[in-house]
Amino acid sequence: MQGIALVIAFVVAIVLLILMISKFKVHPFLALITISVLFAFVSGMPLMDVKQDGEVVQVGLVSSINGGFSSTFSGIGLVIIFGALIGTILEATGAAVTMAETVVGWVGPKHPELAMLIMGWIVSIPVFCDSGFVVLNPIRKALVKKTKASSVAMTVCLSAGLYASHVFIPPTPGPIAAAEALEVSGHLLLIMAMGAVVSIPALLVSYFYAKFIGKKITASDEADGDTQQSYEELIASYGKLPSPFMSFAPIIIPILLMAIGSIAKVAGASGGFGTLMAFLGTPMIALAIGVIFGVVLIFQTGHGEQFHSLTESCLKTVGPILFITGAGGILGRVISNSGLIDFIKDNATALVSLGIIFPFLLSAILKTAQGSSTVALVTTASIMNPLMATMNLDSTFMRVLTVLAIGAGAMTVSHANDSYFWVVTNFGGLKAEEGYKTQTLVTLLEGVASAALIVVLWLIFR
Repeated sequence: MQGIALVIAFVVAIVLLILMISKFKVHPFLALITISVLFAFVSGMPLMDVKQDGEVVQVGLVSSINGGFSSTFSGIGLVIIFGALIGTILEATGAAVTMAETVVGWVGPKHPELAMLIMGWIVSIPVFCDSGFVVLNPIRKALVKKTKASSVAMTVCLSAGLYASHVFIPPTPGPIAAAEALEVSGHLLLIMAMGAVVSIPALLVSYFYAKFIGKKITASDEADGDTQQSYEELIASYGKLPSPFMSFAPIIIPILLMAIGSIAKVAGASGGFGTLMAFLGTPMIALAIGVIFGVVLIFQTGHGEQFHSLTESCLKTVGPILFITGAGGILGRVISNSGLIDFIKDNATALVSLGIIFPFLLSAILKTAQGSSTVALVTTASIMNPLMATMNLDSTFMRVLTVLAIGAGAMTVSHANDSYFWVVTNFGGLKAEEGYKTQTLVTLLEGVASAALIVVLWLIFR
């Protein structure tokens, strides 16, 4: 199959992928592999490599599957595991609570909504947004009682802060997987820095929208006069909390190591010192050192007996993400080897004109249709990688910007098919229809606001 027929087959394949995941509830791992195989057959890809004079002239389905899956795991598997393990440790040891306490101290009690926003943004860098909301929700409730702030405004700020870093800033698995698919996993520090920058518009628009909607809607816990622990009682219930330094260390130390490694590389440091800095600044090694600080934190807080169970729980959580990421790698490899890319290169005017807007729109469609931000990130990045050169997005900076554009799309929007939607509404004391006015609308505003800045950066630096 060639030409426009192949493009139509590709569009049908993506629609089928969305239907399988969202309507028929097929696990994304199986859906991605199934669509990859079906598209390979429809495109006319041979089952095995076709060789001529000992050279491979056409890559087959088996090689595409093996290559796509194994290359993804070898590049990013341990990084995802280490990042998730750090998040699990911060959650279990009470370090996330210490971090929240520290943020409240920075911002002050007169700005509780801002405190929740920043608190969520920091905690969700290593912790999944669903878990982060559950962990921080008691603090939100206690602060509502202490400050008399709107419970709805506090819920929206916490949700939005968590979501912003969840889709933009590694070591959250989604952005890491997208970076691997777009071949910039060696530039995680740049992705972190740019992710922080493009999350600013999302945070600003969320803050003002939370203040607005908080005056329009009353949560059930406010209406019922629900009694909550005082803030002081809540903190006391955790017993001895870890120090701020040890709480932040598993996140800050890897970032600093990656920064030092990047500086040494740019400065051209050589010899033993240069090699050591490059080694410590590798994302996998930097995050492994973060895990070591996390292990120290576990034993320091008296949770040593839980170390095995925490690790096992983390691996169970991160396993599906690894499998989905690997399956996304298969889809990307099949697309690359199908002949579709050659046709697009010859007819690329429309795609080139859309530029960075295209991955945002594709990711937003996938996110809205099937609910998972991680699946939207992985799938869109896998589709985009073969197209990067054609769309004039092939430089390192443009690839990083594409990761962030996909992230902006992956938050647009959270609604009833997204588990996070139900976590926020249920724990925030909101009805489903109120969830659409709060969670769904704020994620739409976040995604569009960040995408606007990303487009501006693309126009400046392309």
